[in-house]
This record gives sequence, structure tokens and C-alpha cells, in this order.
Amino acid sequence: MNKLFSIVPGATRRRLGRLSYLLPAALALLLGAMSSGAPAAENVEKAELKFGFIKLTDMAPLAIAYEKGFFEDEGLYVTLEAQANWKVLIDRVIDGSLDGAHMLAGQPIGATIGIGTQADVITPFSMDLNGNAITVSNEIWNAMKANIKMGADGKPEHPISAAALKPVVDKYKAEGRKFNMGMVFPVSTHNYELRYWLAAGGINPGAYSPTDISGQINADVLLSVTPPPQMPATLEAGTILGYCVGEPWNQQAVFKGIGVPVITDYEIWKNNPEKVFGMTRAFAEKYPRTTIAITKALIRAGMWLDADNGKNRAEAVKILSRPEYVGADADVIANSMTGTFEYEKGDKRSLPDFNVFFRYNATYPYYSDAVWYLTQMRRWGQISEAKPDSWYDEVAKKVYRPDIYKAAAEALIKEGRMKAGDLPQTDGYKPPTSAFIDGIEYDGRKPNDYLAKFAIGNKK
Repeated sequence: MNKLFSIVPGATRRRLGRLSYLLPAALALLLGAMSSGAPAAENVEKAELKFGFIKLTDMAPLAIAYEKGFFEDEGLYVTLEAQANWKVLIDRVIDGSLDGAHMLAGQPIGATIGIGTQADVITPFSMDLNGNAITVSNEIWNAMKANIKMGADGKPEHPISAAALKPVVDKYKAEGRKFNMGMVFPVSTHNYELRYWLAAGGINPGAYSPTDISGQINADVLLSVTPPPQMPATLEAGTILGYCVGEPWNQQAVFKGIGVPVITDYEIWKNNPEKVFGMTRAFAEKYPRTTIAITKALIRAGMWLDADNGKNRAEAVKILSRPEYVGADADVIANSMTGTFEYEKGDKRSLPDFNVFFRYNATYPYYSDAVWYLTQMRRWGQISEAKPDSWYDEVAKKVYRPDIYKAAAEALIKEGRMKAGDLPQTDGYKPPTSAFIDGIEYDGRKPNDYLAKFAIGNKK
């Protein structure tokens, strides 16, 4: 039946899909017999679903699974709904207003261990790798330039260390001025990436404590929360001097001429995990077949986004530029979504791995990714007491669910939609890596050894 629907436009196909869901069983079976042998959708427990997202390009797997009919192939009839901010989004998942959502990777982890909100939230699917950058105002960029090595072409050599920013921050402190920067949420990748970059350059980004959740204890730079779409306007107003955010809000600063992205998260940690698809543990347990079906559709979306060296990216850009999704100009989204990234205006460079949706096992929910987020929560005081290595492993396995992912992937392999070699053979931990801007090696099996290596942040 889904192959029959695929010959009509997406909006019409979705209406037909909903109609077919309501047809008597006999007629549905008759139409199914006309589908050229396409695999039948799972008998899902809940077909009508509502998912939330924030207006960022890395929500793409949700948009593509919807627009390309991948959800419908699984018997799912999905409504996608933009949310005002990350706090509203996770609260609505927890209270059941949303069945699942595009989430910051730290949100299911933070909720599970009680940072901000206490709730059992899980993820069976990692939405992407990389995709963020750190942008500063033109004024700060001009002040940093004196500390940046230039190449033979007169352009800055990348990656740019926060050591180039340190003299600027020190001058602000000496003059009694605050150096404010924005990030999107206390347990966001952006918070931890910005802190990591600052600390690697000798700048203290501050700490949290049980009695002070500002995250600004002993800080050289004051970090605060700003919703992603508001970042450029907040920078332009002078309320913040820089920020860490996902796309297209760094490229938007370039297009508006108000700021310069100085470093991408790919340069801070090569192929770092970014967003996840989150849902409550109760939802996954009550609707196990539905959960697998959702994961199948999202895996297919990730595959589509990375297929054939990005041949589908131009179409994805057009879809994402619609107001119901990201709502930014297609040219702005394309600047990073199609294999390039623009730093200073006119300084556009090839960066084919800035947005990764399936390559490098991007969609697999690795325990070691969860452990890294936990180490950063501990490093900056959101976890106030030292924990044994075993605790990190236990929490990671409670939140990240490769068992669900594996069930979905194996079903896709059986259907001929996915290659067997695309499912990693792993115990959930990646090999140790030193692909960070400071060269410090991370081994997810030894979180306390990792924490002990840093000059700035909690160790014990």
C-alpha cells in the first residue's frame, strides 16, 4: 500500500495513509496485496503520535521520516510540533503531551539522575553527529585576531583555541566588565562543548553546586541560557558576546554580518554525538512495537540524509527551510548542511562531516556517549559527589537503549532496507579516542581516570 501511495505528493499521501488506517481490515488487506510485496507494517500498539522538536537543522530525521512516508510505512501517523524551548519540550514528553521528541543528548540523562527534573527518559536512537559551533560578536572577533595565527592566504588557521580569547576575557575582568556568553540549556551539548573549549584555552567557565545552579561559580566567562532561534538577536543586542548553538543560527550571524563562528564542535571533538530521540521509559514499555517502529523510520531517515555522498541534502534543505520546520532561509541552512561551513563572511571552507546523520554509526546509541555527558556533568558540578566507574556504566545502560535500536535495525535488514554491515558489532562502548582539541584521551570505561586529566573542573 505504501508503494501505491508513493506515486502521489507527500501531503496527499499522508491524507491517504490516514484514511487507509481507518478502512475496514478486509479492504486494507486487499490494498496491501497490491503493494508489490512490500513488507507489512508492524502491528503497532499506538498509531497516532505527536513528536516535538526545536527549530534546528538536526531535527532533520523527524522531518524526513514524515515527509518521505517512513513513519507511514511503519503504520504510524505522526504530528510534528515545534516547541518554544528545551524545558517546555522535555516537560511535555514527561507529562505525556508529546509521545517523544528531538532532544539534547544530555536531557534523558539529566532527567534520569534528577538534574532539574526527575523522570525516567530513554533514547533508542542518536539523531546526528556534530552540527554545532561557537560564534562571537564582530567586536570580540576583531580583538581575538591579534592572537590567532594566519595562514599564507591571510585567513585564520583552524582550529582556533580559546587561548586566543583569554587575553580579551582578562581585559574585561581587569576593567570590571562581565563577559557573557550564551548556550541553550544546562545539560546541553552546547554547554559542555563551550565549557570544554574555554577550559582547554585556560578560561574557567564556572561551576555548579547544589546551592548555586547558575553554573557561574568562580567563572571567568558567565554562561547563561538563550533559546537557539534567539541567539543572533541576543548577540546583536549586545546582551551576550558569543554563544554555542546548532545550525542554522551560527550561519545566520554570518549572513546578518553580526558575528563570526570561530570553531565548530567537529573541531572540538571529532564526530561527537549531538541530539537524540527521547521518550519516557513508560512509553517504551507500554508500546514496545511502536517504539521499534519509530526507531525503524528514524534509521531510514538518517540513511536517506547521508545517502550517496549527500545527494539528498539539497532536497532536505528545501524541506527544512519551511516555516513549520526550521523556518530559516534555504541559503542559510545550505551553508552548513551541504558540506561546507562559513566562518568569516567569504571564508567558506569544505567541512563534509559538519552534519552527519548515518555515517560512522551516527544513529547507534552508544553507552560511551552517555558516559561522556555524565563526566561533564560531574566535571562542572551538576553531579555534586564523586561516583565510581560502575555508576556511570549503570546510568548509561538505563538511559541509552541499543537493544531497541538493534531490534529495529535487524527488522530493516530482514526487509532489505538496511545492510547487515551497517549495524555495528559492539558492546556499546567505542574505542578510546583523543580526537579532542586538547588531545586528552577519553575512554568511556574509565570515566574517573578521564576526569583526573583536566586542569580545570572537579576531579574527586
